[in-house]
Amino acid sequence: MQNSNSEKAYGAHLEPFHGIPTFMRLPATRDMAGVDAAVLGVPYDSGASYRSGARFGPRKIREASLLLWGHNARMGVSPARELKLVDYGDVEIIPVDIQASMESISREVGELLAKGVSILALGGDHSISLPLLRAHAAFHGPLAVVHFDAHPDTWDQEYAGFPYSHGTPFRRAIEEGLVDTSAYIQVGIRGPTSGSHDLEDARQLGARIVPIGDAFEAGIPRVVEDIHKVVGRKKVYVSLDIDALDPAFAPGTGTPEVGGFSSAQMLELVRGLKGLDLAGFDLVEVCPAYDHSEITAILAANLVFEYLSLLALKKRMGTSL
Repeated sequence: MQNSNSEKAYGAHLEPFHGIPTFMRLPATRDMAGVDAAVLGVPYDSGASYRSGARFGPRKIREASLLLWGHNARMGVSPARELKLVDYGDVEIIPVDIQASMESISREVGELLAKGVSILALGGDHSISLPLLRAHAAFHGPLAVVHFDAHPDTWDQEYAGFPYSHGTPFRRAIEEGLVDTSAYIQVGIRGPTSGSHDLEDARQLGARIVPIGDAFEAGIPRVVEDIHKVVGRKKVYVSLDIDALDPAFAPGTGTPEVGGFSSAQMLELVRGLKGLDLAGFDLVEVCPAYDHSEITAILAANLVFEYLSLLALKKRMGTSL
């Protein structure tokens, strides 16, 4: 547990306009001794099929996180006091080579997991979830997955013979045996699709889909209940595409879809993951170039903070991270 003296050592007690913009002004270090969890940037967006720019997402989310005061009043926990948290910086990526970038991501994240560090990854486009899942599944075995998104990302399309993009990560992950398909749920799916078979393809792969209309009709508490029923006690990886939210609340994204969740609803969905056996997390597709008044980055930073709060509660309950 960190104390006020250690917080002063790296400037967390300062006003939001002070200090170096690491996430929440956490210590910037690659020394993982005793670290519980690390925020890690994955600034890769060459897997995007429409608007690029998510490579700048990690930096802008970090800047927006300076507004976070540190105590989660709703959940009754201060993550940086309960956990030893650091900002690891960014993994090395190669913008012109998606496979080399994926190998770099998996290797570097795998090394951190082997040291007992929980990872909160800031994307980047959604293609980065595949190497992140490779690293986590290599450590934990096939994972349950909670996937918040407007799109199923289980396409099978290839661009000139290349099988990887931000529309394919979960199909590829399932094909590689990284996902426990008996415990895979997609929440918030909506919008026009490229064909009538898109959602059925995802279901055939094993995904339990909660379309946005069903989520609104049932209400957030019922959706949370469904997530817990699907995942149970299994190790779970959480992937949050910011376009799960309505572009009125998160305009800064590459493939916006109208009719999504509000900020308040998404905060409640993430808080509703309390009690799950959380293994890993990514938040992707924040594109600062399309963000008005930085509201998408501010929201993203708060969603990461909510996940950090879940980890803090998990440790408080005596459960290993």
